[in-house]
Parts: sequence; structure tokens; C-alpha cells
Amino acid sequence: MARHHRTVTELGTRTLALYRTILVTLDTSPTDRAIIEHVKQLARAVRTRKLVLLHVADGWAARTYGADAVSAEIDDDTAYLKQVQQEFESDGFYAQAALAFGDPATEIVKWIETEGCDLVAMSTHGHRLFADVFLGTTATRVQHRIRVPVLLLRAR
Repeated sequence: MARHHRTVTELGTRTLALYRTILVTLDTSPTDRAIIEHVKQLARAVRTRKLVLLHVADGWAARTYGADAVSAEIDDDTAYLKQVQQEFESDGFYAQAALAFGDPATEIVKWIETEGCDLVAMSTHGHRLFADVFLGTTATRVQHRIRVPVLLLRAR
């Protein structure tokens, strides 16, 4: 049976992190604040070494041109990621920002499969009924396609 977590173990004066790398998915909405604050507390408690902040741009330009897209949306997304990265770094964390392009669930899964992480942290919006029924939420689509733990935090 595959292990999906690490235990915190004391080895002399060195402590191994429960989650060495946490992927924090952001959608640039006010709901991000809940997952950002929660991850700060969690990462500090389990001595996470690296936080990766991932946003998937999914507007027309991003879906059509991918990494070659040029738009105000891409500029705003990039600025937002840098702002959140600086916030984590000013709180003493090593943070990396990543911008992907296309369908959020597909791109999050692709990122996990190629880059790896020990935990995925996502905020959820609650239900939007018809979109959730027909398309599924991004969180649901991601959690059923990966083999690492997923922390879902419902934004208030």
C-alpha cells in the first residue's frame, strides 16, 4: 500500500518536514485569503521547506495561446502571484510562483505529475449547482486524478 504522508521524526537536531513541498492553488479571488492564511499556519507547524503558488489562467487568450498569451488578465495574474509570493517570503517561507494556462483541473494535475508535491491545498467556493453538476468542481476533478493528499478549505 502506498504511503501518502510522512511522519515528523526527530533525528538529532534535524527535523524532517511532514510536507516538504505544498502546492497552493490560487484563483485570484477573495476566497484565496482563507487558504493562504491556513497554509501559513500549517507550513510553519510542519516545517514545510517549499511552497509553490500555482494559478491557472483560463481566459480566452490563455486557453488559445497558452504560454504565448498576452493580455491584461495574464499581467494581472502575474502581478497577483508575485504579491502573494512576497507575502509568504516576508513571513519567512521559501515560495515559488507558477502560472499555467488552460483548464485549471487539467493543468493542476499536469503540474503535480511533472513537478511533484507532498500536499495540494485548495480553497473551494461552495456549490454553483449547474456548473458543478455538469463539469464538476476543479477541486473534485483534481482530487480524483492525483495520488497525493488534498487539503480542501471552504472559503467563507
